[in-house]
Amino acid sequence: MNRSTLKTILYVDDEPDIRQIVQMALGLEPQLTVHTCESGEQALQYMEHTRPDLLLLDVMMPGLDGPATLGRMRADAALAHIPVVFMTAKAMPQEVQRFYQIGAAGVLAKPFDPIALSGQVLKLWESLAPDGGKPNE
Repeated sequence: MNRSTLKTILYVDDEPDIRQIVQMALGLEPQLTVHTCESGEQALQYMEHTRPDLLLLDVMMPGLDGPATLGRMRADAALAHIPVVFMTAKAMPQEVQRFYQIGAAGVLAKPFDPIALSGQVLKLWESLAPDGGKPNE
């Protein structure tokens, strides 16, 4: 499957204002379609029917938090291949290392610069699949 072009992003965050800012900031890129969910459970249900190219995931959420959502995805063969990037205020080096250890493809720190966000996400995407193959191959 060719992953060279990022088209669809699912952003998951329990804060409605942040979801709106991320959707608007990433929506400035004409090739991107950004969907949002307010919880890990909602995201898993959404992905039963629609497979995003990339999942941007808040770490701290009530109920199913980001790491638990990632764990459920990795246990589901239909979702295991989707790269997950955590967006979090918990961006100390030991925390970032833990996120990579549990299977994150990247970590973006909050607060983020809405103007720079699409560039950061696209650069991260390119680093995941420099040859157009699956990021985890």
